[in-house]
Amino acid sequence: MTTDNGHYFGDIFAEVRGSDDFRRVLGTAKHTQLVIMMLKPGEEIGEEVHEGNDQVLLAVEGSGDSVLEGERRTFRAGYCAMVPQGTRHNFINTGNVPLRIITLYGPPDHRPGTVHHTKADAERDENDHP
Repeated sequence: MTTDNGHYFGDIFAEVRGSDDFRRVLGTAKHTQLVIMMLKPGEEIGEEVHEGNDQVLLAVEGSGDSVLEGERRTFRAGYCAMVPQGTRHNFINTGNVPLRIITLYGPPDHRPGTVHHTKADAERDENDHP
């Protein structure tokens, strides 16, 4: 459950398993942000570099690959990846079911309350980052 003051308390696994949104921000504090993501089969986050924050991603369901600085590795349920700022990275769903991910940013990367139903929505959102 997300509250108006940025706190989050709830069953994060049920939340990520029940969401079909590409990205949903669940909570935003001064130094940390909690986000859930869902990649459809064949979909990817897209190669990116965060210059101002670190990111930790935890795969909850599904399987795919992480690509960190060009090094490709398996990323499946139970796997965690820590991506320090300045690291070129991408996450790709190589399976045939959704890849569901919990991600933490420090400091926050998206506007509080952001919901992108699809990757296309995220790409069109010019006001995504604070």
